[in-house]
Parts: sequence; C-alpha cells; structure tokens
Amino acid sequence: MHTACSPPPPLTLRHRLSPARTLLAFSLVATSLLFFAPPARPAYSPSPAQLPTMAPSPARETPAPPPAAPTKTEQYTLSHERWEKAVAYSRAGYTLYFIYYLCVVAGLLMILRLGIPARLRDFAERSTESRWLQGILFLPPMVLLMGLLDLPVRVYWHHLSLRYEQSVEGWAAWSVDWIKEELLQLLIFTILGLILFALLRRSPRRWWFYFWLAVLPIALLLTIASPYIIDPLFNHFEPLSNKYPALVDSISRLTQHAGVPIPPERIFLMEASKKTNELNAYVAGLGPSKRVVIWDNTIQDTSPEGTLFIVGHELGHYVLGHVWQGFLYFAAGAFLGLYLAYRALNWSLARWGQRWKIYGPQDWAALAVLFLILQVGSFFADPIVNAISRMDEHNADVFGLEVIHGVVPDSAEVAARAFQVLGEIDLSDPNPPPFITFWLYSHPPLAERLVFAHTYDPWSRGQSPKYLK
Repeated sequence: MHTACSPPPPLTLRHRLSPARTLLAFSLVATSLLFFAPPARPAYSPSPAQLPTMAPSPARETPAPPPAAPTKTEQYTLSHERWEKAVAYSRAGYTLYFIYYLCVVAGLLMILRLGIPARLRDFAERSTESRWLQGILFLPPMVLLMGLLDLPVRVYWHHLSLRYEQSVEGWAAWSVDWIKEELLQLLIFTILGLILFALLRRSPRRWWFYFWLAVLPIALLLTIASPYIIDPLFNHFEPLSNKYPALVDSISRLTQHAGVPIPPERIFLMEASKKTNELNAYVAGLGPSKRVVIWDNTIQDTSPEGTLFIVGHELGHYVLGHVWQGFLYFAAGAFLGLYLAYRALNWSLARWGQRWKIYGPQDWAALAVLFLILQVGSFFADPIVNAISRMDEHNADVFGLEVIHGVVPDSAEVAARAFQVLGEIDLSDPNPPPFITFWLYSHPPLAERLVFAHTYDPWSRGQSPKYLK
C-alpha cells in the first residue's frame, strides 16, 4: 500500500508496488530483457490528541474539564514546511521520470551510432564459433552497458531521497544493493537472451510468439520464487508473530470477519527501517509463496487501528486476486508488446541497420535495437499500466474500509488518519497535476483516497457493501 505513486525513476527489483502494476511492468521487462528497477526521515509526531496528558497537581478539588472532541481528518493537510517539501520532492521525481527515459533512449541511440553493439558482436564471433558461447560473451557486457545508462538518474534520485529524508540507506549499502541487482540482471537477461536468439534463428517470423510462450512460465516461476530468493537478498523478513503476536491476533480476527482466514505463517514483517522511513505493505508471491508483508515502519508510525486498515487494504489485493489478474494482464501485454516489437525491429533494421552495422534480427547486436524499441513502448504503456493499478488500489481501499467496519471503532476516521500519516511521512504531493496523475500515478492521489474514506458509507444509507455483504 503505497501512498500515491511509485518512485518516478526506474524501480529496483526489491521495490514492491501494487500486484497488477508489478506484473504488468514485468511484461515489458521480460520482453525487453531488462527488469525496470522501482525511494533519515523524522519520525511521525503524534497529534496533541494522541499524546498522554499530565495530571494537574491536586491543589484543590475541581471538576476536570470534559475532553476535547477529537478533530476529524476530513482532508489531507500539511504544515507549511512539509507542504513545500512534499511539492518540491514530488515535482523533482516527476522531472526525473522523464529525464530517465530521455537518457536511456538518447544513450541507446548514441551507442548504436558509435557501433558499440556491432563491435561487441564482432568480438564474440571472433572468439568462438559456438552460438551459445557467443551469447555468453556478448550479452553480459550489453546488459551492463544498458544498466549504466540509467545509473546517473538513479544516483541523483537516491541523493534527493537522502536530502528530503526519505531514505536512511548510506551510499555504501546502496551501492552493494545496486551491484546485487546488476548481477541478478546479468544472470536472468543472459538466459532470456540466449532463448530469444535461439528462437530468432529457428523462426524469423514467429520468434515473438514462441518467446511469449517461453516467457510465461519464466514469469510465473519468478513471481513464485521472488519472496524466497530475490526479496531476501535486499531485506530481512520474518514471521510477524515473532515480534508482534498481539497484532497477528488482531489480524486473525480481521480475516475471520472477512471470511478469508490467512494463516499467520503467511504474514511477514520486513525490516524496512534500516533503509527507508517510508510506510508500506504489500502482497507478494503466488501459490505456496503468497503472503502479506508489512513494513516495520508502518507498525511503528501508525496506530494499531491504522495498521489494521492498511492490512485490510492488502487483504483486498489478496482476496480479490489482483496478483493472478496482474499475471493475466502481463500475458496479454507481453503478447501485444512482443508482436509490435517484432514489426518495429524489422522496420528499424531495414531503415538504419546498415548505418548501425547490424545485418538482421538474428544479429546479436539487434538486441540493442530491440531494447530501444521496448523502452519507447514502455514509456507509452505506463499510463495504461497505471490506470489499471489505480483501479485495483481503489478496490483494495474499498475492501479495507469494509473489512474494518464494525471491528475498529470509527473506522472511517481510522482509515483517513492512516492516509494522513502516510502522506506526512512519505511527502505525498498534496495536489498533483492531472496529467501527472494520469501518466505516473499507480495509486489514486492520497488526498482523494482520504476524502473517499470519509464518504464511503453504504451502511448508513441502507446499501449493500461492495465486497463484504
């Protein structure tokens, strides 16, 4: 459950977004042979109503004044200082998003114009006649080169995250994570690249379809294996019951109320506080690896009731099958993306192949052209991916509101307050431009989500809730 939108620069393997967005983004990742990699903040200060009050000295007996009525959180509000920081940080992120694509596309055009992919191909072909060994010699340097194209943007984004106290991860730890990610990419992309070029040579006209068939099980396997293999490389996970048994009991009551009991062993705590001050939770995995993950920051900086709402939101993703839906979206997107890439690759090589010294789709150097095509396609696909993600996130909000209704007192205020805390700590943009919301936001703007928490009340109107009847 992120606040509003994902970090604009390329997302890293260890970041989690909504299930639909994650799998849809992976469709572009798999087809382009590159995973798009998706940001010390002061601790949240409780409102005066949440602070313990000091008892007055008993000089004389006087009746205690009645407690002040708690202030309703009906709108997303920030102090002047936090407002300015939220706007500046968000707008910098929006700018970096577009700079990222500009840098990658311009960088790929430059290395193609300089003939670097062709030189790497010539080196691989001179070194061995084995096509598999040629691929092993060609693919890792190309993957590393393409990974370096977005490094300046990612470095500057981390600099901003530190400057605006969004991250607590030092440069040494950040560099280690980046190296881990690059090594993972080298392994996965080399395997995918060898499969792709084997299919290109066997079926020049239908390679895109056969590669799509090959990618589906690989994507499914990665989705299942990621919580076991990839995620622990970047963060520490443990069963939530190890540190917060009372919270697990509360979640169990919540899931029983929803009629979808989730075993405690599928609810995990992630030690996010070692790297970030962000608040988040997410659903990951499929089948045996399916789980709900709660960041330790979320538990520490929100009220127990607010944490239950956030968990309820993630239960919505879990119960409504958003991960499986996302996989189906991925399959459809990959099918269309690969076909369009096939057509665009042939057209591009016919027009500029001789200038780039690339002799056809079966040429190892054509990988750079294919990646360029899919980078451009990814840019224009982002609004579609995000629109689907916003729909899923809204539905998860509805589920979260319904599942805590009748379990948590004043549930609407609890949800609104949780959004307020998320926004204050994560520096969510209080008023994002409509175009930016349309193009970049994987979640509805936080201010809209907060207002919705107060306006969604089918029970008082005698209406039936959407999910929990």
